[in-house]
Order: sequence, then C-alpha cells, then structure tokens
Amino acid sequence: MTNWVYIATSLDGFIATAEGGIDWLFSVPNPTQSDYGYGEFMTQIDALVMGRNTFETILGFDEWPYDKPVFVLSHSLKTLPDRAQGKAEVMAGDVVQIERQLHQRGYLNLYIDGGKVIQDFLRCDRIDHLILSRIPIILGNGIPLFRTADQSLPFQHVSTEIYHNALVKSHYKRDRS
Repeated sequence: MTNWVYIATSLDGFIATAEGGIDWLFSVPNPTQSDYGYGEFMTQIDALVMGRNTFETILGFDEWPYDKPVFVLSHSLKTLPDRAQGKAEVMAGDVVQIERQLHQRGYLNLYIDGGKVIQDFLRCDRIDHLILSRIPIILGNGIPLFRTADQSLPFQHVSTEIYHNALVKSHYKRDRS
C-alpha cells in the first residue's frame, strides 16, 4: 500500500497561478515529446485521488487523460458531469478513512493529486513517495505545493533526472526509520 505524489512545481514552489492556471507547465521545450517518465509511473498506480479544483481543471482538457479510476475528494460536489460518468467517483471524509476504504476496494497504490489533497495527506503522514518536477520559471505567487506544517517529515532522495537541460525531476521516499 503506497501513496504517491507526482507533480510539477515552479522554482518557487507553486503548482498553479493564483487563478489556477497551469499554462506555464508547457514552457519547457520538449523536442522528443517525452512524457518524462509519467507513463511508466502510471503503470504502478491503481487509482487517482484528487481534489475538486484539480478535477475541474482535468475536465477542461480535450480528452479524459486517465485509464485508471479517479476518486474526487469534495464536500461540495455531489454529482459528476456526464463526461466523467463511469470514470470518476466523488468521496468525502477524512483522508485516512478514504485511504482505508480504497484499500479495502483493492486500490493499493494511489496517486495523490491536487494541492489541498496532497497537503491533507502530508498532514496525516500518508505520503510514501514524492516525485517533483521543477519547471524553470518563477511565478512569484500562486497555489503552493507545501504550506506550513505541524510536523517535519523526513524523506530520502532516490533519484534525479534532468530533461532537455531544463526540467529537473526528483524522486523522494518517506524515511520512516
């Protein structure tokens, strides 16, 4: 049972602009059209857990990007749009309880996505791996990946890869020793 974060940030630690924009993610040239290891990462994942804001961003894409079940954590969203029917499910509650329910349903390797949801899982010390891709841009403000925490959570560096001499992807594993 493993919870993963795979996310991109600006150099100053933001995952989106203050308005929720993510166009800056595409500022890195990608001459080989690499997916930066995302496809391989997704082969390890059983399901995705994301917040409502991230889900609404995904709904704006031309095509539904996932072939895995998606669980949207929201207290306000009650029904899904037609486009997401059969592809996503709304859940509400404590992240530890939600994690337990998903594990009981056979979803053991979870991809945790979205700023608030990632922060909630970190607050409960439920993240096992962080894969952070840093895009070489300073946004100045926006939605931060990390917020003030009540505790320190040590991680061990696993690996770092540099793509196109611009994007830096680092993998960290939670140090529970």
